[in-house]
Amino acid sequence: LYRARVALRANIGTVIAGAIGVFIYPLAFYSSMHLAGVAVGTVVSLGSAPIASGILERIIEKQNLSRRWMLAAALGIGGSAILCLAKMQNAPAEVWPTIAGIIVGLVAGTTYALYSWSAHNLIGRTIGRAAAMGAIFGLGGLALMPVLIITGAPLIASTQSFTVGAYMALVPMFVGYLLFGYGLTRVSASTATTLTLAEPAIAAILAVVIVGERLAPIGWVGMAAICASLLVLSLGPATRSSHKKNKLTAAREPVYKET
Repeated sequence: LYRARVALRANIGTVIAGAIGVFIYPLAFYSSMHLAGVAVGTVVSLGSAPIASGILERIIEKQNLSRRWMLAAALGIGGSAILCLAKMQNAPAEVWPTIAGIIVGLVAGTTYALYSWSAHNLIGRTIGRAAAMGAIFGLGGLALMPVLIITGAPLIASTQSFTVGAYMALVPMFVGYLLFGYGLTRVSASTATTLTLAEPAIAAILAVVIVGERLAPIGWVGMAAICASLLVLSLGPATRSSHKKNKLTAAREPVYKET
């Protein structure tokens, strides 16, 4: 525990960057869904994350993105764009709110990539997964507390609202990010964020089946492109390192031995 604290203090800039991402992401993500709808908001927020993550790795870590990742990202982003167009075609009166939602969704995708990269970077520096994720999400969560105090009254207005809020906190958030943190110990941030392109496709399906949103036939073409993106990515590594990793990092991240 002492070593983890010392290591976190030595990398406080990365921790703060990740916490900023955690703070901005949910605000931008849910605002995007409010403006553009569940399907488009989710698709843009998560669909833009892989390209932002790839750019971070390319600029900061000097990683050479593989052609396989580029193909997967192109398919995923293209599919996401088709889903957006399908939604806008069905509701032309909502074009401007949808455009605003897309812009906010791009902010969400960028901050998602930021905290994913920060967490992976800390884990790669021999900081434990729990310590890295705990520091980033703990600091980001503290920054979000004033927002909760100001806007969170509806969560305790009824038993149903409280139950839904508790479920969202425990299952999608806590369990989901626990698994996400584990994944970051095995794959790069760009791979992890590209794999989460499965979420927009599932969200679009749930939006149609449960929420009642309409999706034009071309939207299902976008869904197929996202599935193809995941298939391509699963067949090989996302990056090719331009320099050799040290032995300790290689031991902690066996997936990168051939990247």
